[in-house]
Amino acid sequence: MKEGILWHSLNKEEVLSRLKTSLAEGLSEEEVQKRQEQYGKNILTQQKSTSPFILFLLQFHQPLIYILLGATAITLYLGEYLDALVIFGIVFINAVIGFIQEYRALRAISSLAHSMTPEATVIREGKRHRIPAQELTIGDIVWLEPGDKVPADLRLLSIRDLQIDEAPLTGESVPVPKKVTELPHQTLLADRSNMAYSSTLVTYGSGIGAVVAIGNATEIGRINQMIASADILATPLTQSIARFSSLLLYVILGFAILTFIVGVKRGNDIFDMFMASVALAVGAIPEGLPAAITIMLANGVARIAKKNAIIRKLPAVETLGSTTVICSDKTGTLTQNQMTVQEIIAGGWHYTVTGVGYEPIGTFQINGEEACIRENVALEECLIAGLLCNQSNLIEEAGAWKIEGDPTEGALVVAANKAAKYRENYLNLLPLLDTIPFESENQYMATLHKVLDKPYHVIYIKGSVERILERCNLELLPDGQIQEINRQKYFEITNQMAKKGLRLLAFAYKHVPNTQQEITHYEVAQDLIFLGIQAMIDPPRPEAIEAVKICKMAGIKVKMITGDHELTALTIAQKIGIVGATSEQELSQKVINGSKMSSLSDEELIAVTQKVAVFARFAPEDKLRIVRALQANNEIVAMTGDGVNDAPSLRQANIGIAMGITGTAVAIETADMVLTDDNFATIKDAVEEGRGIYDNLIKFITWTLPTNFGEGLVILAAIVANTTLPILPLQLLWINMTTAALLGLTLVFEPKEPGIMERKPRNAQEPILNAVLLTRIVIVGVLLCAAAFGFFYELQEKGRSVEAARTIAVNIFVVGELFYLFNCRVLSSPLYKIDFFSNPILLIGAGAMFLVQLFYTYVPFMNQAFHSEALEFMDWLFIVGVGIFIFWVIEIEKGVRYRVVKKRNSKEKEVLQ
Repeated sequence: MKEGILWHSLNKEEVLSRLKTSLAEGLSEEEVQKRQEQYGKNILTQQKSTSPFILFLLQFHQPLIYILLGATAITLYLGEYLDALVIFGIVFINAVIGFIQEYRALRAISSLAHSMTPEATVIREGKRHRIPAQELTIGDIVWLEPGDKVPADLRLLSIRDLQIDEAPLTGESVPVPKKVTELPHQTLLADRSNMAYSSTLVTYGSGIGAVVAIGNATEIGRINQMIASADILATPLTQSIARFSSLLLYVILGFAILTFIVGVKRGNDIFDMFMASVALAVGAIPEGLPAAITIMLANGVARIAKKNAIIRKLPAVETLGSTTVICSDKTGTLTQNQMTVQEIIAGGWHYTVTGVGYEPIGTFQINGEEACIRENVALEECLIAGLLCNQSNLIEEAGAWKIEGDPTEGALVVAANKAAKYRENYLNLLPLLDTIPFESENQYMATLHKVLDKPYHVIYIKGSVERILERCNLELLPDGQIQEINRQKYFEITNQMAKKGLRLLAFAYKHVPNTQQEITHYEVAQDLIFLGIQAMIDPPRPEAIEAVKICKMAGIKVKMITGDHELTALTIAQKIGIVGATSEQELSQKVINGSKMSSLSDEELIAVTQKVAVFARFAPEDKLRIVRALQANNEIVAMTGDGVNDAPSLRQANIGIAMGITGTAVAIETADMVLTDDNFATIKDAVEEGRGIYDNLIKFITWTLPTNFGEGLVILAAIVANTTLPILPLQLLWINMTTAALLGLTLVFEPKEPGIMERKPRNAQEPILNAVLLTRIVIVGVLLCAAAFGFFYELQEKGRSVEAARTIAVNIFVVGELFYLFNCRVLSSPLYKIDFFSNPILLIGAGAMFLVQLFYTYVPFMNQAFHSEALEFMDWLFIVGVGIFIFWVIEIEKGVRYRVVKKRNSKEKEVLQ
């Protein structure tokens, strides 16, 4: 087959000629075999992926892990086996968790391969066969019937009322009526009505098409390739941690080398100085940081799961808190994916219909007041026409209402049910005799019904407003009288309704003699009596409106990307609050369609994405371009979606969010987060959790680094002073591991600070620690170093043993960190601004830490293992005094800064007012 052929632009004869096939006979078995050898099977090729072993090894490819592995190797070489085992255990656990998460993510393409239809009906050698879909080849003639999944990309050659649901591929919210005539070359994918695409669903009618693409060459196959080519971006957290770890690596190595050089130049033994350098490195490495990050993120995953969201990749939790743009699919995500009649014009009266979705509960209102349906004969007849000129049914399954058939027809059934008019009852009163099915060329459908005990039958017809009005001379009035119709009046009304993005259907009727048992197009060509218009839309989710509002308040931009037409998309965007109520000219600048977008260069698109809020009539590659353009502007992009067409952009986005109920397996497997209730509002809760997790992570880092910095200073000071080390490497490891486990990790449970959703998203390019926090870390580190170093040598001067002096130094660090932990519960204001007892786990951890230090100090086997010694009561007074002193120094510093910032903010508000 020749590549690049625009099959939709060829007529039927050209298609058959180029494919060298026959509509009646199909391919011969011999030709099928030749083509299968040439084109291969109709399956999606599995992409080559990283082997599990390499994927596991890549978990160690992080600067912070390099430091820990280096420490493991050195301590192992020096015979410090316990130290080496503990450090490597931390690294290994983190690697296992990361491997499990990433391995699951790589199953997306495998899921996509299984989404192709297992069987297809094909014509070969003039006979119909049911064969495995993978056996299809180019030129095969395929039959399509309701319920079929299209097995390959087809150029349609013959149809009967064929409608196909293309929402998984294009995002179109209603089934697309198909036709066979050729289309212009430049016709967009979503508008190629003479094509049927692999993995879309036949909802109505039947058709025959020729296979023009199989496997990887299909549209879904191209999406498969895009999933593979989409970049898997590092999250803001992993990027920040990588930068932070790299800096930390250089600082630690620098201090260790400086320690070694200074010691050797002062005449110390080279081996002793090497040991001292190792001690400094062990002390300066925050061994608990990787574990703390993993546990914090995992705990966040558990909390978010309680709010109906499943996080598949741990760093995605924090990415939510950094998100600056949410790109959302419309159908089924922001809207309910349930067409709903919202307005009716009947007998010249304009009704609003309440209720949303398929649940048949609602009222009919005029000017906000409930109206009596029986007061308007035209309204009753309009609802009956929608009910009977219809081939869909409303059913209830497990408490949920569903439509069997076309969603648009389903909306008409629901509207009639709201008026207590039911299809089964009316079919008994008005039995169906004949039908003219809907065809896109005619733009209408008609049904003939027997009227019991009457000398006439009735024809009901529904279709486009233009086609129905041109056939009507009269209209039915509310009192049952008939008058001449004013077509212009209805055209003006419908133009206003269309501007709201509503889908319009007009209804009419006609009486014919009761001898007539069938109808033709001739009977409905003229002399119809107009009944009214029903206007419907796929309504927005009410909770989505509130979620968008909160996201905007949090500084997050929301953009809609949809396969629907511009007007429909813009209307929904206005209702949800994505686009504000502005002039028509301003509104036109807020929306762009796929055709215009395809003409833009990448540079032009980058500028456009900053201004446009609604992207309509897209193709899958358009969505991918939009996400990449936003990322080029340093935006942190969250992409929501549920269809196959969303998968590449879900993978490309910083965080992909799939719908768990309506989402395809491909979208779910590709995404970082899955909403189990398909509720857009759940994203708001997840963003809030993400921000809280990042806050607590910063609190942990701000809390843990003074220990590492202070320990490094102690070792360096000892070398410079040419004296005994105040703390041994094993004791340093004890401090780091026990405080991280019993103190630091309790910050995981710190409640979210007030006003967390009123902040702007943090800049992902900013360092993890700002100047204020770095200053605080230095202050606490220096105070810990000075206290530990000072008391260590004072005790030795008084004749106490080196073990006792080291035990005091260790406890100064632990108790100092314990008191400093309370400072870190809130970083930007004094501690009294929050509820002291709001984190009981932290209070328990502080108590446990103190007990563990008593165990470390007074239990004989601990004294032997860690070279510690029992202390006197007065020693503890000094130790606790240091902790209290550190606490108040930081509280005073925070209090001063808090008042300065508050005063500055007050002045800024006065200026703005």
